[in-house]
Amino acid sequence: MSKRRRATPATPAPRRRAGAAALTLTAACVLLGVGAGPAQAAEVSYATECVPPSISGLPPVQGTTKVEITAPATAKVGDEVEVVWKFVQAASKNPDLIDLPANSVQPSGTLKAAGAQSADLAMQGPRENPAIPKGGDMVLSDMKGTLKLTTPGEVTLTPDAYAINALSTDTKCTPEEAVKSAATINVTPGEGSPPPESPDPTDSATPTTSPTPTPTPTPTTSPTEGDGGGQTDFTGKEVQVPYECKTPIGDKDATSPVQINAKKNGGSFDLTVQFKKSVMDSPADIPKDSVKPYMEVVLGGADKGTVHVEGPTNSEDIKSGEPIEIPDLTGTYKPGASGESTLAPGILTIEALGTTTTCTPAKSEVSLTLDTTEQAGGASGGSGSSSGGTSSGGTSPDGGLADTGADDHGVLKALALVAGTAVLLGGAVFTFMPGRRVR
Repeated sequence: MSKRRRATPATPAPRRRAGAAALTLTAACVLLGVGAGPAQAAEVSYATECVPPSISGLPPVQGTTKVEITAPATAKVGDEVEVVWKFVQAASKNPDLIDLPANSVQPSGTLKAAGAQSADLAMQGPRENPAIPKGGDMVLSDMKGTLKLTTPGEVTLTPDAYAINALSTDTKCTPEEAVKSAATINVTPGEGSPPPESPDPTDSATPTTSPTPTPTPTPTTSPTEGDGGGQTDFTGKEVQVPYECKTPIGDKDATSPVQINAKKNGGSFDLTVQFKKSVMDSPADIPKDSVKPYMEVVLGGADKGTVHVEGPTNSEDIKSGEPIEIPDLTGTYKPGASGESTLAPGILTIEALGTTTTCTPAKSEVSLTLDTTEQAGGASGGSGSSSGGTSSGGTSPDGGLADTGADDHGVLKALALVAGTAVLLGGAVFTFMPGRRVR
């Protein structure tokens, strides 16, 4: 009697499909393994000092920042890659001043690329956050930036300083120790990239056959002289200026970031004074061509006196509740002395609706230092304006920024002060506060 052969059980259809999917996925991983797979970024921690805005009256805070950086593991020269900075932990908490509403906090920062290429990559996140109570942990959105790769080799990415903008004020956080890199991109030569340069045998032989030392110093001295004498544009640093303002309806304090830039024009300098970031809203409708700003830039160092700068009137109506923007103030500085001369923000005057608001710096910090050569009829002397304007008198030359009226209760108190201003001249009210620059 013949034995019946036992049939081998068939593999169930779902198992066959799962096996096929696994093989397909494995093959895809093999094909993409050398491509732009995201780097497995390790968490990086570093000691950080965070400086709250001056209007808060709070001291600096020391804490620990924990960051995770994500970037492609591999890429080619010429690629533009997206880098993501994720805050695992911010170094500071929300101070015990006010509750921060949802979507009121925005982070920005700098990521340093090093190795095959060096760059400071600007990072920024959206203004997205849950409501953060007083004393609560800061919850910050992911920041993103784009880096264009230019050189083959390993490029390391390291988090650096960052800022937390909340209700138009900045808390600035800076590393207090060397920070370890958080991700590495292996950059390969792209299509059409030139091959690595090899030494030219002709050039190699040149030192042997032509030992003449004359050509050697020529390239060294020429660029130096050209760099020193050819600079025409000078960028000042942004300084925080605490202004004490006398308005037609009372005294107010206002802090604003100010920056002074210069462009050489013969023996003189064309100045541009810029107000940045600070925001206060207009408590009433203000018609166009009715707000006119002036400033006396304070000279120090080798030179003495002030330089009159002014801006145009507002080109459009300012509606109630809209920010009052201070435009660029311009003027010409004619040096009255030779040497290193400093420039600092001085008295600011705002004329509006037939009224005058005068803001005097509580302290003044130098924004720009220039090498000057004395010009006939220049500014030195301490009592006149080098551009023909009227000097507004002495201002401390060590400079600073004015608070936006918020004393020790933060920005909301400043807003409340403006909201409660009295009616002037039949309903026309003007209270100066530096405005956000339009970018």
